Amino acid sequence: MVRKDVYDTNMSLFIECPSVCWSGLDQTHGGEYAAFEALIERFIAALTTCEVTPYVVLDGGSDLIHKKLEIVTKRAEDQIKKAHQAAVEGRKKNILPPLAKQVFKQTLARLKVPMAQCYGDADREIAALASEWNCPVLSGDSDFYIFDLPAGLLPFCYFQWKNVKEDGSQSFITCKTYHISRFSTVFKIQQQLLPTFAVLGGNDYVNLQRIRWTQFAPSESKTPSHLEGLLCWLKGFQQPQEALEAALVLMEELSKNSKTELLQNLSVGMEEYQLPSSSLKGFFHNGVTPEVMKAFKARLTPDVLDVLLLKRMSLSITVGHKNQPSVNLTSRPLRQVMYGLLLGEQRPVPVEERDREELKLTFIPVKPTFSRVAQELKLSSLGVNEVSFHLSERLQVLLEALGVTEATLNDLPPQLRLPVAVTCYWLRRAQPPPDLKLVKTLLLGMSNEDALRARAEHPNGKPNLDVAHAFSQWQVCLKDSIQLNQLLGFPLPEPDVARCNKLSGGTKTFSCSCWTENLHVVLMMLFRLYQGTLVHQLVPRLTTGGRVKAFLGSGQSSVKQYHAMLSIIQQFHAREESTPSETRQRAAARRHPLNDLMANEEDSSAVRVHEELVNQVSVRTRYRTKERRNRSNNPELVRKEECQGQDFL
Repeated sequence: MVRKDVYDTNMSLFIECPSVCWSGLDQTHGGEYAAFEALIERFIAALTTCEVTPYVVLDGGSDLIHKKLEIVTKRAEDQIKKAHQAAVEGRKKNILPPLAKQVFKQTLARLKVPMAQCYGDADREIAALASEWNCPVLSGDSDFYIFDLPAGLLPFCYFQWKNVKEDGSQSFITCKTYHISRFSTVFKIQQQLLPTFAVLGGNDYVNLQRIRWTQFAPSESKTPSHLEGLLCWLKGFQQPQEALEAALVLMEELSKNSKTELLQNLSVGMEEYQLPSSSLKGFFHNGVTPEVMKAFKARLTPDVLDVLLLKRMSLSITVGHKNQPSVNLTSRPLRQVMYGLLLGEQRPVPVEERDREELKLTFIPVKPTFSRVAQELKLSSLGVNEVSFHLSERLQVLLEALGVTEATLNDLPPQLRLPVAVTCYWLRRAQPPPDLKLVKTLLLGMSNEDALRARAEHPNGKPNLDVAHAFSQWQVCLKDSIQLNQLLGFPLPEPDVARCNKLSGGTKTFSCSCWTENLHVVLMMLFRLYQGTLVHQLVPRLTTGGRVKAFLGSGQSSVKQYHAMLSIIQQFHAREESTPSETRQRAAARRHPLNDLMANEEDSSAVRVHEELVNQVSVRTRYRTKERRNRSNNPELVRKEECQGQDFL
């Protein structure tokens, strides 16, 4: 056995982030963040019970010399196809919801788990720290099978943290450990050849497919693999260089120049497994200077680092039908403001956004936008020591980007102000416009979530495409707003994505006359309790005649809570119906930029994004054409469905 059973207790442990992300949870219905948070809490609690101190190191931005660009691009193309398959088939395709990493970081910070973020790929930094501290690494990444880790690797698939055992007064977790020395002994190859094995077998840096390694597999092997054949071939070598040169001989069709270039790439790939001195050791032990604190403490996201260093942004890939427009178009104006802050007016270089169009990966140059106030906010002034000095200006930039005024948010609890502002932005920008009949379903989920969860069945799989698309748009808007808020030094408190902060003081009466501007308050209270699988089950039940009372159950508190929230929405709706034109005029006046902060370029870019969204929506609805044609055969059914959105209140 290469791995042997061990029991973890009373030690430090380095955790590679994706190992615990979204393990075993639903991936196709828009995000079960509360369940994800609970999973992380149980995981950390299990480690704490066993006196294991976890350290988490996160990936930073992309590599600066594009060593992994080809493989990263290929993975993005695969993710786009899988996201479409997940939508139409309803099966897990490892597409994380947009805010999963945000919930992961927020939860670890709340639990006070030591956490750092690298400037680039985290694998080498984790391995270097683990080597210097003589700690094991918990990961599911195959690269860690190559690193020389004195305390070994704990493969996540064998880490039985959900089943903590006890031996007297001591608690422990059953797991398996892996050491490269044992691997070398079992397969009879030199330990120094493992990096050679990695690059010839194909890793993130080199994708070598020209050699048919299966020809070197043992003749008695019934189903030989290329890795098995490669291991057998490597037994005849002592040093990496002679193995690489011998591999080039096997590729006779390559020219001399091509072989020289390939040898150089293979050598660079092998260097990735040579461990440097850790740059994060001082951070975990002593902290670092304020100038780099935000980056190391994961306050600057990998996306921000990519914009600063590479003028590039990789956008979220969400579960959705290929014919629906990218959800990222809705929030592009927010990102343009962020690009302007990061790059400055002196360097108005377009940022290359990596997004999708149908099933294709596209690279779109997007110009930064600048407001008058934002021009005065130098990136150096966004340091942690000067946040209060420019608070009003920073808040003004954020609210102008979202299209709301400070007065709109003043009566809200601080934790709800950013999500509410985002919801205003989403209701105004999203295409197609969000369907208000979903509010009724969300109200049910909030009013009696525990009872509904107990009755909920496992989802059939396929998500409601319109619901999934609408909420993915909202989540991407929130994600980009959180990044902009972070960059501006938190002029608004950062919302806790997975946790619901109950509003105190009972049901509040709002004095604002526009019901659409108050609806966002109710919507936000719901989103913080949003459970994807639950919503997707309730929508078809209600649209096919299910009664609200049947879902609320017999509990008086849930009935009262539901009707109280519904009453608020009814008042807003009635006010809108009575004075629609006046309301729209007041809403338009409130949305007018304060003091003409935003330049004409931003206004025109926002118009272009909106037009692009409308055009894509009008073009990419072919998958619904047949459904609409069939519905037209039953005029009465069509009339009822059209009225449903108006009468649900």
